Amino acid sequence: MASTTQHADVVIVGTGHGGAQAAIALRQHGHEGSILMIGRDDAPPYERPPLSKEYLAGDKGFERIMIRPEKFWSDKQIDLRLGAAVTAIDPARHTLTLSDGGQVTYRKLIWSGGGDPRRLPVPGAVLPGVFYVRDKRDADAMMQALADGARRAVVIGGGYIGLEAAAVLRKLGCGVVLVEMLDRLLARVAGEELSTFYAEEHRRQGVDIRLGVGVHSVLGEDRVTGVRLDNGEEVPCDMVIAGIGIVPAVAPLIAAGAAGSNGVDVDFCCRTTLDDIYAIGDCAAHANDFADGAVIRLESVQNAHDMANTVAKAIMGEKEPYHALPWFWSNQYDLKLQTAGLNLGYDQTILRGDPESRKFTVVYLKAGVPIAFDCVSTMKDYVQARKLLESGCGRIDPALLADPEVALKDLI
Repeated sequence: MASTTQHADVVIVGTGHGGAQAAIALRQHGHEGSILMIGRDDAPPYERPPLSKEYLAGDKGFERIMIRPEKFWSDKQIDLRLGAAVTAIDPARHTLTLSDGGQVTYRKLIWSGGGDPRRLPVPGAVLPGVFYVRDKRDADAMMQALADGARRAVVIGGGYIGLEAAAVLRKLGCGVVLVEMLDRLLARVAGEELSTFYAEEHRRQGVDIRLGVGVHSVLGEDRVTGVRLDNGEEVPCDMVIAGIGIVPAVAPLIAAGAAGSNGVDVDFCCRTTLDDIYAIGDCAAHANDFADGAVIRLESVQNAHDMANTVAKAIMGEKEPYHALPWFWSNQYDLKLQTAGLNLGYDQTILRGDPESRKFTVVYLKAGVPIAFDCVSTMKDYVQARKLLESGCGRIDPALLADPEVALKDLI
């Protein structure tokens, strides 16, 4: 399709959860005009979270992580233009320039570009054998390395991506050294109770965790042979997996004049400062009601999905402000962590249940008011916690929150 011009009434950039849901929601709300989805991936829309979990482990094939069967998109008259990236936007002419040389014009544009993995800023980071987990190609390359005999891995980053990858690698029989430069795992997203629990769990599963140390360089000539840490120690390995965050993929928007410093700024209906251009998902910086109105980015399926619904309604003339309780999840070994709410600015935590049982909940409070719950294999707590937070609860007796025999629904 090089050097061609294509037009669609609504163009959606990005084929992940947000982009796919935007297209689905437009049809559900009666949009009859043409819809075009543009994706850098060669594959039709698929779920990203399983890439570091079930897909990498081989428990789910690609067909099982597709957001919809491929035929669905043609049935709904939603066109897919895959393997192409947007390189420039002309907001005055409503025109996109693509990496394949083509151009696309639009009436409305929904940007769901997500983010790119933050790259290791150290010598040797471009060696074959250094992997990131962001798309199917990344996961496929890791699976090929394992099939070729890789048995020793260094995982860099003690956030959810790193921990999930470490859990899968241990399941597959790999030796794993996990390196985290901060003094505890999950330090940016969870309290000490959860950090301690997951550190103990991973160590029990055989992961060698190194805290408070960074990476100096990746070693090797033709491919990775090890990692040198800041303390001078050299850790031999066959592969390196870096999970150190993402960089919002918004460069064409910013270059076109959209406001934004950490991602791209959007208003209550997910509109950018450029006419007829919306942004959703990981890259959209928005004032979040569950963060006391602070402007944040949320990297979650929930956020992408609910923002997509907000935009679809807005395009169809129903301007309904984005207001959705954030939630997240992480699967590691046989443990399922489900989080409701945002713990930003918490000043107290309450432990509900016993971590030794591997089933417990951490409650985060701010000025005595619950603002978030981390639920480890406690589905009932998670479901009821969401309703409790959505109810706008006030101060609650800490003794009641700490008692697992007291149902959270009874505290609404």
